[in-house]
Amino acid sequence: MQRILFLFILFFSFTHIHAQDYEAQQQKLEQRKAQILKEISEVRSLLNSEKKKERNILNEITAQNKKIKLTTELISNSQKQSKVISNDIYVNTLATNKLNRELKILKEDYAKTIVKTYKSRSEQSRILFVLSSNSFLQAYKRMQYMKQYAKFRKTQGDEIREKTEKLIELNNKLEIQKKKQQAIIAEQETNRKSLEEDRKEQNVLMGLVKKDQKKYNDQIRKKQEETKKIDREIKAVIQKAIEEANRKAREKAEREAKAKGQAVSKSTTSTSSSKFELTPEEKTLANSFRANQGRLPWPVEKGYISLKYGDQPHPVHASLTIHNSGVEITTEKGASVRSVFEGEVMNIQIIGGTRAVFVRHGEYITVYQNLSSVSVSKGQKVSTKQIIGTVATNTEGVAILKFVLTQNSTYNNPQSWLSGR
Repeated sequence: MQRILFLFILFFSFTHIHAQDYEAQQQKLEQRKAQILKEISEVRSLLNSEKKKERNILNEITAQNKKIKLTTELISNSQKQSKVISNDIYVNTLATNKLNRELKILKEDYAKTIVKTYKSRSEQSRILFVLSSNSFLQAYKRMQYMKQYAKFRKTQGDEIREKTEKLIELNNKLEIQKKKQQAIIAEQETNRKSLEEDRKEQNVLMGLVKKDQKKYNDQIRKKQEETKKIDREIKAVIQKAIEEANRKAREKAEREAKAKGQAVSKSTTSTSSSKFELTPEEKTLANSFRANQGRLPWPVEKGYISLKYGDQPHPVHASLTIHNSGVEITTEKGASVRSVFEGEVMNIQIIGGTRAVFVRHGEYITVYQNLSSVSVSKGQKVSTKQIIGTVATNTEGVAILKFVLTQNSTYNNPQSWLSGR
């Protein structure tokens, strides 16, 4: 009896843990699915607006590439969902089969009990059974036996009812899961067709590029030269800011030392020109910023990363390697730009013909480049998600924000700091 009870508890614990794990996996996959669908919707919207303007093939190809990647990820996500459901169906089917076997045994035992009870159903026969005892102790034991027997019958009946209810519940769950799986399979087929159409359209666009290869090569080369120039300007601004901040810190330390009649030590006066010398408050801010890596809000509410960080193949010409010191986020025309974290506006510069806002967060700096207007001023304290300006629309009619993140003067991959939305 104890062994059966142990096995029952073990089985119940397993199914309970499995159910929790299944719900957690499904919730995570559903959340990712919602994020992907949102991003696809944004890319589709931006792609449609692109087609309404004077056609820019390179922009369309970039947007189409992003859409293809998102649809591919959506199909992969659906496959994971289907697998999770299949595993749960398998476990629930095992549980259903086990309950069916247990119910069969219980019902057979219960039927035997009923037959036995029927044969001794007479009240008179039960009384005679007690009265025919050889002693009072035997009579007492026989009365206890009849009570236990009646209780056993009731327990059997209750267990049959509970297992029947559980079986109905499992069968209903299985039916729901099978319908959900069918719906996911249907979604996958729709997404595969959509992916096929996107790839066909991408091939058409690539064909147009090949017809006028020189023109597009010149566009790409010009864009790369502009990007390198902007990167140099951004780095120069940051380097100058570090030197200026450290010079002020050195002068402050010298004044404080003279006021106290102390000699100024070399360790106080020789400050680094490659990184900020932080005050206790700035260290706290930098630590807080670092602690939020992977959770920072996006600098624009809508959009997608059209050019990633670092060295990478060009989205049109895979044989051509390009470099990006930040990320380029294609967004809606006139989109508001937000500070990704609290800090202080370190500088505002005209770079590449548009405005760039530099926000300092201790030893970290975030740069928001290609703004048409700015709504903050140098030295101003800003809070997380505070609007600092508006994205400019370039000569090709596209609104692209370049977002850069550095630790002192060392570039970081901004995408790894932003939330998954």
